[in-house]
Amino acid sequence: MLPSSPSWATIMHSLALLAPLTAAQSISLSIQPKRAGAAVSDNLSPSFAGFGIEPSNLFSFTGNDNPNNFTIQLLQNLADYSGAPPHIRLGGNTQDYMLYNESYTKFGWEKNPSSIGKGAIASDSMIIGPGFFKAIDRFPEGTWVTYGLNLAYDGSDAGDLRVKMAQAAVDNLKNTQLYSFEIGNEPDLWLQNGFRTGAWDGKAYTAAFLDAADDIYKQVLKPAGLPAMFFEPPATASTIGNTFEITQLTNNGLLGERDGNYYVGWWNQHDYFQFIGVTTEPITLDNLMNLDSTNVQFQYWEKQIKIALSTGVPYVLREMSSVGPIGMHMVSDTFGAALWTLNFFLYTATLNVTSVQMHMTDNSNASAWQPTDHYGEPAHVRPQYYAHAAVHQIIGNGNGTTQIGALDIGKVSSDYTGRIRAYSAYANGNIQSAVLINSKPGTSGSYTFNLNFGAENANKKIYLSYLTADSHTALSGTTWNGISFDDKTGKASIVDDSLSVQTLDGSGQVGIQVRDSQALVANLDWQLGSNEVIKQDGSATAGSRRKNSSASTTSTSTMAMLIGAVSMIFICFA
Repeated sequence: MLPSSPSWATIMHSLALLAPLTAAQSISLSIQPKRAGAAVSDNLSPSFAGFGIEPSNLFSFTGNDNPNNFTIQLLQNLADYSGAPPHIRLGGNTQDYMLYNESYTKFGWEKNPSSIGKGAIASDSMIIGPGFFKAIDRFPEGTWVTYGLNLAYDGSDAGDLRVKMAQAAVDNLKNTQLYSFEIGNEPDLWLQNGFRTGAWDGKAYTAAFLDAADDIYKQVLKPAGLPAMFFEPPATASTIGNTFEITQLTNNGLLGERDGNYYVGWWNQHDYFQFIGVTTEPITLDNLMNLDSTNVQFQYWEKQIKIALSTGVPYVLREMSSVGPIGMHMVSDTFGAALWTLNFFLYTATLNVTSVQMHMTDNSNASAWQPTDHYGEPAHVRPQYYAHAAVHQIIGNGNGTTQIGALDIGKVSSDYTGRIRAYSAYANGNIQSAVLINSKPGTSGSYTFNLNFGAENANKKIYLSYLTADSHTALSGTTWNGISFDDKTGKASIVDDSLSVQTLDGSGQVGIQVRDSQALVANLDWQLGSNEVIKQDGSATAGSRRKNSSASTTSTSTMAMLIGAVSMIFICFA
């Protein structure tokens, strides 16, 4: 018996996995070998796939007097995979409730006993102090932070207090890196929530934003040697049917200058795929996993992105989630939501969105992890986090040169409509991997992707890394690339060190089967995560999934043997 041959125990285990699958349907896709011949994104930042944290919930994620090492470790994992920590946005509704008082030194926030602000929840109802920024500084070294300032409060001292808050951010963030400021959160909703009355619209917002940005630049940023284009307007919830569209704000002069200074560095908008109390259709896992539904929901935002980029200013999606405002159990906390998350990151990358932040609160079933005890459950990692890990490894695989393209799947059969997606990932200008997603609920079927990588990749090996779980409804047990993350420490461990390897044929083609409710990355020449990742400071992290020559390998010939054996079984029992 040849040493590389699989044992009969391995074969029978694989048969048990393969036998229940129904006959696979298929699609054929040709992938351009060179980036020059493909429609792909710009190079992705290693911080592209980020998080938003609701400011009032910061201490649940970072800890109060004692650090929350669970959160810190989960963020560090992602930094090790891509080369930089995920971009963090500290913003949301509660940024417009907060004022800064340097005498409040606790790790936490307190209710303002002298509140005079407007709003259903007063725009000055919360007090924070230096401890707020010390908590932010617990994030991994070099974490980019977009910080949300309060624009809703409009008392006579509002300008001075806003400058004070901005100064505190500049002065107190040492371990992390202040990247940009938002000024106000979702001003398109301020007539609804009582922050403003009367003639409040996009034109009024433009004037208020420019006044605030001018004050902050001249009094805080310029003395600190920071640029004027440090701001991200308009941070809107939606611009459909209102006066906050990018074209309207541009016509209002938002991109214009004040005393020779231009203040807009990024266009910033928000979205949720579905939102409890707003979405009119039933919120279901099946609809979430129908990826065509995402394209339909995001169609208007696609138009806004194109308009934004036409102004020469990059576009960021700083608040996003599958279900808002706090998720939905058995929808946003399932493995199916992880498949949605993986697809959404890759989809928005192809639109040249510069960065995406998935919003988190401590009580949200849509947060990538639960940082503290809630709903009778201790802190734990949710399936969605594994999608973040996958994206960070895909980006780190190219060490600053990763570009994503969407592969045209055309029309698939009706039972797989909306369930199939495929993306190409390029590194250093060459095709490096394909990302294949099958989001059909269930596990009894599979879909075959017949890929043509081109003759110049003939006879190369391709390594498969799976994002998988027992079912689309699974709340736990997810693995990515054979890796699991501990629910107490957040540390990664390899729970399956086997290698799944296929070989391209003499013309660079291969057929890859993806089970229903599963995704995988097919990477040329090496196992994803086995290469060193260059960090921002020039040092390197060891690969998270090192090559293991002793690990069991499922090759093309082995798969052929297994499929043949399955066929024999089907014949015997037919």
